[in-house]
Amino acid sequence: QVPLVESGGGSVQSGGSLTLSCAASGYIGSSYCLGWFRQPPGKEREGVAVALSALSTTYADSVKARFTISQDKGKNILYLQMNNLKPEDTVMYYCAARPCGWGSCSSSTPWHDFPTWGHGTQVTVSS
Repeated sequence: QVPLVESGGGSVQSGGSLTLSCAASGYIGSSYCLGWFRQPPGKEREGVAVALSALSTTYADSVKARFTISQDKGKNILYLQMNNLKPEDTVMYYCAARPCGWGSCSSSTPWHDFPTWGHGTQVTVSS
């Protein structure tokens, strides 16, 4: 398998938007659960958005109606469209992959159940 590589992070003002990308060759289009994770200060790492397919997606309550996870099978890229960003969204974001045959594939799946990770991309939202 090839590494997962995130990009697209940066600084934006509250209410703005960003699109994160994860190069995921070898995972998209295969039997893998793919997701975006973050770990706010003082809290455990959490699943932000997780997808088994374009029609099977789940989101953390804190980002529902604001974030959208999607896949471009032709380019082998996993996306996270982030709208109406808030200062609370300021953190490093990681993409991860897990063989879906191992169990559940949702935003509530424990992060340690995902064996493959990228190195992250920083998102900073100012007031």
